[in-house]
Amino acid sequence: MSSSNVTPSVNTLFTSAVAAGDLTKASAMVLTLPDYGAQIQAGLGVQVDDVAASEVFLVGVLVDDSGSIGSIPDGAKAVRDGHNAIIEALTDSKQDGILMTCRNLCKRAVLYPWTPIGTAARMTSKNYDPNGGSTPLYDGAFIILGSAAAKAQEFADSGVMARSATLIVTDGADNNSRATASQVKKLVEDMRKQERHIVAGMGIDDGTTDFRKVFRDMGIQDQWILTPGNTSSEIRKAFQVFSRSAVRASQSAGAFSKTAA
Repeated sequence: MSSSNVTPSVNTLFTSAVAAGDLTKASAMVLTLPDYGAQIQAGLGVQVDDVAASEVFLVGVLVDDSGSIGSIPDGAKAVRDGHNAIIEALTDSKQDGILMTCRNLCKRAVLYPWTPIGTAARMTSKNYDPNGGSTPLYDGAFIILGSAAAKAQEFADSGVMARSATLIVTDGADNNSRATASQVKKLVEDMRKQERHIVAGMGIDDGTTDFRKVFRDMGIQDQWILTPGNTSSEIRKAFQVFSRSAVRASQSAGAFSKTAA
């Protein structure tokens, strides 16, 4: 077990993941691009030695904060409620070793870095105000997934098993990314092969986008694609589906495998 209180660099973590066969060099090269790497580094959060658990479960959420979310009647509140419901469900499970992080898609900002579930920040109208512009979906996916991969590797390098579940929420297709869907797909495939990561996508109906195709092109499996309509009740229900799945997956290695399947 490592006793260092120094947060490792993402370059070191991804090099370790490649050496372990958990990431391909192609995925690691994209993840360590200066902009991506810096954003992942900024969100690493709590240090491994400050988490007293023999296994950890990581829950990452990427939330669209574009103006179109705000135009849905009660839409912003539904997203806030959905995010907060995930925190509450995982907290109520009273399990040790659950960490969570949340990022905004359009503003490319960390709402909070990896933190024990008991101290994860609730969304409010002050910290989540959907008024962003473009939708860099592929870039955002790379960063939130890279964050989960890096944090899992940080724990693995200290002898602690880590599993993760990541939810990517958007109400539009990509329109401003440097990354491509095929690059995201390769990263998702790398992570799925480890059998320790779940990747889910939620596409809130915008009237035109085929979200099943969007997420399939990103490598996300059909059973992990949620397509709620653009009503607050359907948005809340979709978050609840992910929340229940995350709680089940967090319970044990066996429960994780069954939930992932």
